[in-house]
Amino acid sequence: MSDTRSGRLLTRRAWLLGTAAVTLGACDSNRPRQGFLGAMERFNQRFQSALFDPERLAPEEPAEALTRPGAFPQYFVSERVPLAPAGWALQVGGLVARPGVLSLDDLRMMPRTDYRIRHHCVEGWSAVASWHGVRVSELAKRVGADPQARFVEFRSFDADYFSSWDGPSAFHPQTILAYGMNGELLPPEHGAPLRLYSGVKLGYKMVKYLSAVNFLPAPTGGYWEDRGYEWFAGV
Repeated sequence: MSDTRSGRLLTRRAWLLGTAAVTLGACDSNRPRQGFLGAMERFNQRFQSALFDPERLAPEEPAEALTRPGAFPQYFVSERVPLAPAGWALQVGGLVARPGVLSLDDLRMMPRTDYRIRHHCVEGWSAVASWHGVRVSELAKRVGADPQARFVEFRSFDADYFSSWDGPSAFHPQTILAYGMNGELLPPEHGAPLRLYSGVKLGYKMVKYLSAVNFLPAPTGGYWEDRGYEWFAGV
């Protein structure tokens, strides 16, 4: 996401709270997790978590629904398209038996998942692309993630962008570390060499330009979440 567009971004939380937050004078952007808004966010997170079905899949779209090349919006927080540093590799750590680094070739040798689903942005638009990569659940198996790691943090080399996810969403069968888009290698403008993609979250949760994945016992927030955006952000 580009900071230049942040003023136009709307969250479902803002819609749910509406004028109530304004009336109560509770909206403090410097403390988005405190006061009335913080209480509502915690309620919303519990509510969405209770409704989440880890077996429900986003529907596959037909090939003719693909968004035409160049029309799928691009977002990053840096001033220009981030490029992978020399010798890029994905760092994996946290509560795991086998922490370490994985190259793109390492990831491509793992079981591959393909799907064509609709992307939903918090701004209200949607688009369709085909994605392929390795499931986060497969990565968890490879590194021996501890059952106490109930959250997963995804970090990026795009400035300081990051997001943390609840375990059930991160391990959903449609949550992947994508290295391909529309049958080709993932292009730089969409997060190369590796990005997070899923059928169960809004777009700002899908961290591009991945540099690290950490399996953790507690959530760590996120780039937009720490600025007041909804943490669970389910679709």
